[in-house]
Amino acid sequence: MFKDIIEFYKIGKNLGLSRKEINKIFIFNNTEHRTLYTILSIIGIILFGAVIIILGIFIARNVYPEGTLYSTVKEKDFKYKTKKKV
Repeated sequence: MFKDIIEFYKIGKNLGLSRKEINKIFIFNNTEHRTLYTILSIIGIILFGAVIIILGIFIARNVYPEGTLYSTVKEKDFKYKTKKKV
């Protein structure tokens, strides 16, 4: 991939283009629908962030792996037990 980008720069230099003009080609600055691309990229970034946040919440919610047995003892149970002995 990097070789291709270097080749594009070499071809652009041979055609007499400046580095700014070559960069504009890679960033879609000279297209008709520049605002459409920026809106779509912003929406894509927001959706990607939302997916990451939702997956993080889902993973954090499941402390125990599926199918394992876990204890249902709570801290309140120990408080009642110590009060009875005293």
